[in-house]
Amino acid sequence: MSWFILIVAGLLETGWAVGLKYTEGFTRLWPTVWTVVAIITSLGLLGIAMRTLPVGTAYAIWVGIGVIGTVIFGIVFLGESANVLRILALMFIVTGIIFLKLANQT
Repeated sequence: MSWFILIVAGLLETGWAVGLKYTEGFTRLWPTVWTVVAIITSLGLLGIAMRTLPVGTAYAIWVGIGVIGTVIFGIVFLGESANVLRILALMFIVTGIIFLKLANQT
């Protein structure tokens, strides 16, 4: 269950990272509200997941999910570059997440 909670927390991290762009410096009310709620919920779920998962692994995976989701959002919805180097970097992050998950299986 902790892994599922961690994945949800990571997806919410993507939500608040993207939400920061739409707050326009926290000048727009509803994007700001969504972003703050997503931050609080994401951090809360991360804390719950860390009850049973190693802190380094949980944090790295949480950040990795957030990075991957945010970059993909930027590529798909904001027209950001999808060049070979960016895709390769994402592949390295995914590989790192997989190895961290495998390292936790005892």
